[in-house]
Amino acid sequence: MTVWIANLIAVLVGYGLGSVPSGYLAGRWLKGIDIREHGSKSTGATNVLRTLGKWPAFAVLLADVSKGAAAIAFIRWLCLWLQTSSIVTPGDSAELQTWMPWTICLAGIMALLGHSRPVWLNFAGGRSVATGLGVLLAMSWPVGLGALVVFAVSLAISRIVSLSSMLAALAAIVLVFYFGEPMPYRALVIAGAVYVIVRHRANVARLLAGREPRLGRSS
Repeated sequence: MTVWIANLIAVLVGYGLGSVPSGYLAGRWLKGIDIREHGSKSTGATNVLRTLGKWPAFAVLLADVSKGAAAIAFIRWLCLWLQTSSIVTPGDSAELQTWMPWTICLAGIMALLGHSRPVWLNFAGGRSVATGLGVLLAMSWPVGLGALVVFAVSLAISRIVSLSSMLAALAAIVLVFYFGEPMPYRALVIAGAVYVIVRHRANVARLLAGREPRLGRSS
C-alpha cells in the first residue's frame, strides 16, 4: 500500500511541478501577451528569448530546470522518509526501497508531461528540454552535466537550439549506460529522450528543409 501511495504522490507532484507554465506567466506578467501566439508558439525558454528578451528567458530557463529537479528531489526525500517512518511496516519499507528508483522515474516522466501538456494551458506547453535537464541533474548529475556539455558545444557550433536539444537527448542515453545507472533510470532517459525528439518533429522537418532558424534570428 505504501508503494502505491508513493507512486500516486509522484504522479501528482511530478505533473504539478512540471505544469507550472513559467514561459506563459513571463509573457503575461511582462508584456501582457500569450506567448503561445508568438514566435514558435512554445512556452519554452527559447521562444521567451525571441519574444521577451535575454533576462526573461534566463529566468524561465532556471524555473523550468528547477521544476524537474524539484520533482526528483522531493520524491527521493519522501521515499527515504517513508522507509524510516514509524507509520510504515518493515515489509512496506523493504518494498518501498525496492521500488524507489521506479517511483523517482515516475515523478520525472510526469514532470516532462506536465511541462509539455499543462492542464492550465489546455495541454499546450513547451518541449520539455529544460525540465528534462533538471530531472537528469537531480537523478544522476554526471549524466545531466554530460548532456548539458553536448548541448552547449552543439549550440556553439550550429547556433540551432532544436538540433542541440535533440543531440543532448541522444547523448543522455549513451551516458546513462556509460555511468552504469540502474535500469529504471535507463528506462526513464530513453523514454524521455524519445519524447523530447518527438516533440521536436516540426523542427526536424525544418532542419531537413534547411529552414530551421538559428539562435538570434526570428522563427
